[in-house]
Amino acid sequence: MRFEKPVPLRQIAQLIRAELIGNSTASATGINEIHKVEEGDLAFVDHPKYYDTCINSAASFIIINKKTEFPEGKALLVVEEPFEAYLTIVDHFRPFQPSMKPVSDTAKVGEGTVIMPNAYIGNYVTIGKNCLIHPNVTILDYTVIGDNVIVQAGTVIGSDAFYYNKKTSRDVHYKKMTSCGRVVIENSVEIGAGCTIDRGVTGDTIIGTGTKMDNLVHIGHDTTVGKNCLFAGQVGIAGATTIEDNVILWGQVGVSKTLTIGEGAVVYAQSGVKDSIPGKKVYFGSPVEDAREKMKEFVWIKRIPELWEKVMGKK
Repeated sequence: MRFEKPVPLRQIAQLIRAELIGNSTASATGINEIHKVEEGDLAFVDHPKYYDTCINSAASFIIINKKTEFPEGKALLVVEEPFEAYLTIVDHFRPFQPSMKPVSDTAKVGEGTVIMPNAYIGNYVTIGKNCLIHPNVTILDYTVIGDNVIVQAGTVIGSDAFYYNKKTSRDVHYKKMTSCGRVVIENSVEIGAGCTIDRGVTGDTIIGTGTKMDNLVHIGHDTTVGKNCLFAGQVGIAGATTIEDNVILWGQVGVSKTLTIGEGAVVYAQSGVKDSIPGKKVYFGSPVEDAREKMKEFVWIKRIPELWEKVMGKK
């Protein structure tokens, strides 16, 4: 999440009641997760396992629960509960703002775009030219949609990330990590009926130019989908995944989190992708393998009874 203008660290430290160590005269330009941070960003870390990764990332300022060494020019904001500090910052700089109108007063809709009955367009949404938004579509806050986009009935764009934090104590339930990111849909995208596309936790979920989705497709938070991809019905993609250009996922393919599917890959129906896979190949199975090799395997499996009879018949 980018702040509207740089915010002095001293102001942030006061907001979250942190001890500020290091570059105390600097200002932060945003807050982001570790895999999305850029120079000028705040990030938070609350587990020793990830201290070094976070401190040595692109983040300029680290919200942390322990004093430790850090590179020159950066700053630590030391608090007891970094996760709670993150929630405080998001609630302060991007508070929930209900809108009771079908199209929010702060939304911008381009020339030639048609919004059909019972659609809802939230706060600070931007929709480009010549789009078609069908009935009962929900487009939530800060979503950005390009030109010539079609969204079929019942789709929800910009819902919160499925992202929770759980303490080790047994009496603490999963606690929601507030989403403050966006969905960005580029030009000439078509989205089927009943699809769900989650906003980024702090960054963007991106759907590339020319990509087409069938009905009942789910895209998780912070996922980047490339250009001219094709997703058939009931495809599910978990968070922070990268799908490169020209990828085809046939019906009911499931894709795990934080992996990459290479450019031009094709994954046959009902397959499961648990790890990154190279592009320009065809895959099948759960977990996926080269489709030709998997088909050969099925042929041999079908021959097991025949081979067993031959073996037993020789005894």
